[in-house]
Amino acid sequence: MPIAFKKISQNKYRLEKTSENQADAVFYVKENMLGKIQEDRSLEQLANAASLPDVISPVIGMPDIHEGYGVPIGGVVATNNLISAGAVGMDINCGVRLLFSDLTFDEQKFNKEKLRDLIYQIEHLIPVGLGGRRKTKKLNLEMRKVTEKGIDFLVSKGFASQDDKNHTEEYGCLKGAQYKHLSPHAVHRAKNQLGTLGSGNHFIEIQKVKQVFAPEIAKIWGLFENQICVMIHTGSRALGHQTCTEFIKIFWNARKKYNIAPPNRELACLPLTAKEAQEYFSAMKACVNFAFCNRQIIGYFVKKVFEKNFGVDLKLLYDVAHNIAKREEHHGQRLLIHRKGATRALPAGHEQNPDTYKETGHPSLVPGSMGTASYVMVGLPKNTETFHSINHGSGRIMSRKQAKKKLTKEEFEKVMGNIVYNKPFHVIADEAHGAYKSIHEVIDALAEIDLTKKVVQLVPLAVIKGN
Repeated sequence: MPIAFKKISQNKYRLEKTSENQADAVFYVKENMLGKIQEDRSLEQLANAASLPDVISPVIGMPDIHEGYGVPIGGVVATNNLISAGAVGMDINCGVRLLFSDLTFDEQKFNKEKLRDLIYQIEHLIPVGLGGRRKTKKLNLEMRKVTEKGIDFLVSKGFASQDDKNHTEEYGCLKGAQYKHLSPHAVHRAKNQLGTLGSGNHFIEIQKVKQVFAPEIAKIWGLFENQICVMIHTGSRALGHQTCTEFIKIFWNARKKYNIAPPNRELACLPLTAKEAQEYFSAMKACVNFAFCNRQIIGYFVKKVFEKNFGVDLKLLYDVAHNIAKREEHHGQRLLIHRKGATRALPAGHEQNPDTYKETGHPSLVPGSMGTASYVMVGLPKNTETFHSINHGSGRIMSRKQAKKKLTKEEFEKVMGNIVYNKPFHVIADEAHGAYKSIHEVIDALAEIDLTKKVVQLVPLAVIKGN
């Protein structure tokens, strides 16, 4: 049965409330995107999330919303004292990091041959894809310290600087992580996966800044037109996936003990005071810290390649999570914010901004699909209505299976043009441009209504994908 909704303002819609709903549910899209959003179960999943106990209005769907596990990808759920593993997602702290240089794009310096050589050198240092792990050149970093101390531990080992820490969300460590709450199986699966790139939509891209929209902010941040940058998108690898899978089962089995009746197993949840919930929260934080360290180490090796080839030191603009649950101050309350495929975007002057970005608001990094643009955004004061959240990407419109059936190599190569990539079409067809919404429309859905502001647009020169 279709989910009923109505338009309440430009690009903003509210689901019709039912007797099951505890909270309002809203979503943000441009009108021409409404058709696609109704082709999967994302609105039904949004309504289900709004039926959970202890949920704060509104439950939110971002413009890149699409069907996920439990909560749709592109979902934001705020609670007082309830936690749901499904509302965080399988890839805990999947996120994005942007490195920038003082190099200006030059067609001779960054020709196809050179770009191929660069991605070859990067892949030589960074294992990629499903099950990718370090078989040689192992890092020998103690998992307990990685997961409990995050970037601080890498600073002590020479894989990160204080500047890196200051340019990472939560300064690269969610406090309260405990290694002991990760299962031996989760730890075993993640063994030697630190500093490796995941499969699916994860990537390392060499990019250039195509357009500057907010020159004052861009200048403060050190961004300029035709600048060479590197974007990294990956998460906690097998550690997060296994942890989420295990705790969804634990939460579901414990629901009667705590008198909780979620609409389905995927939305299994518990009061945060429950022993099982505390253990999940601690384990989730450990996965978050692992993911921050994973992206940091990937960045460390990318920097080595650029230093060797160009004699430059890449700097970190920011590293931001988009699958996470954490305590934040909103509307005068301390709430637990679940972001699943959603990016935090604090505006200028917000006290929770990192010190470096107090005056401007912190960068929010929104990657596009393969072969398309990515954006660096900043939150605006009006986005208090989204718990200071924006979209995390462009959002799928085809399943991976559909994409491999429908998309052709000719279409793929036309979109990729001169962009260098590392895998044959048949391996990465499910990540082709046609499987995703338009990144420009997704960005405009929030920018047009002053929830966020474009700072720069980047376009890819070379792409490394997992498989």
